[in-house]
Amino acid sequence: MHDLRKKVLGMFAYLKKDVLDLHELFEAGGNDPDARAAVVDTVERLVKEALLEERGSDFYALTAKGKESAKLVPSY
Repeated sequence: MHDLRKKVLGMFAYLKKDVLDLHELFEAGGNDPDARAAVVDTVERLVKEALLEERGSDFYALTAKGKESAKLVPSY
């Protein structure tokens, strides 16, 4: 699994939340603007792959499939 994908999926466990907004997910990319743009692309791909679901207003939650994939991600 791509490193940024792991970081995005791992943010839910790291922050101990079921739903995260895009700004929280940006933390997976750090402070680099290019990395944050990559987070947006990664989130869009994860939605298309049914690992994340949109909850409106830039909020996202793990799907059942996403939770299974997130279990494979090492903790921070």
